[in-house]
Amino acid sequence: MPRVSQDHLDARRRQILDGARSCFARHGYEGATVRRLEEATGLSRGAIFHHFRDKESLFLALAEDDALRMADVVAEQGLVQVMRDLLEEPEKRDEAHAADWLGTRLEVSRRLRTDPDFRARWAERSEQLTAATRQRLIRQREAGNLRDDVDVTVLTNFLELVLEGLVSHLAMGLPADDMEPVLDLVEETVRRHRRSS
Repeated sequence: MPRVSQDHLDARRRQILDGARSCFARHGYEGATVRRLEEATGLSRGAIFHHFRDKESLFLALAEDDALRMADVVAEQGLVQVMRDLLEEPEKRDEAHAADWLGTRLEVSRRLRTDPDFRARWAERSEQLTAATRQRLIRQREAGNLRDDVDVTVLTNFLELVLEGLVSHLAMGLPADDMEPVLDLVEETVRRHRRSS
């Protein structure tokens, strides 16, 4: 029996995650039945669950995948850039599934509120984004770009709360075309203010 290449396995896993993201965003966790997951991914139940133990493992992998992508942006450009990316017009976004990401993010928030087992499993994964944000802020402070009168942990919490507020704002379908100045203010709030001579 021929062995399947790692590239093929990785591509299949990506196909499952992309289809599942759309399915979870459209139908929610409970509504994302196995039949709907099969339709969204174009794969059989056996193919899907060969890569993921069960639906919760698939959902966690999807949420973790999104968190890792965000952490990469944070490490390079900061958490405010993640927020700016959410506001970009769909044709300018790096990923065509930003709306699906938003739906998945909201489903993560809902499950965190209602499912203690999920909350415990997610806690292990969610630290990545917080750690990336904290490390970016520490580097910015060392470079003299970040205010030094507020603890980095407080600034991290502040930025994460702003992100959650923006996600809620977008999820409610409220207009976002006036949010850039708000994000400018957020960025200015964490910057070091230099006294003019």
